[in-house]
Amino acid sequence: MTLRLTVEPDTGTAPFEQVRTQVADQARSGALPVGYKLPTVRGLAEELGLAANTVAKAYRVLEADGVIETRGRHGSFIAAAGDAAVRELAAAAELYARRAHHLGLDQAAARAAVTDALRATYHDG
Repeated sequence: MTLRLTVEPDTGTAPFEQVRTQVADQARSGALPVGYKLPTVRGLAEELGLAANTVAKAYRVLEADGVIETRGRHGSFIAAAGDAAVRELAAAAELYARRAHHLGLDQAAARAAVTDALRATYHDG
């Protein structure tokens, strides 16, 4: 398995966003498995004909999104997306619960609001 990226300069989408989207899509689809080592920022920048800062920005956003993890001098790797998603969801749930409590809502009202939001988001009636 190998990273396959193309950057189209005339699409109207910033090059860093094209890199970010393609890496995220390949990680999500399994084309890039968990633990796959990504090229260095400089190496990928050279390969794509981009500035190193452009690739570095894409890597920073991917790391913030939990798609990749950087292990210091060892490089950047595809992260276990499920783990990052579960952690992020747990943090959001904790913030929501604290906010609902602060607003004086009881647990039933807080659950009802979540149920309504999930129904609206997932369109499952």
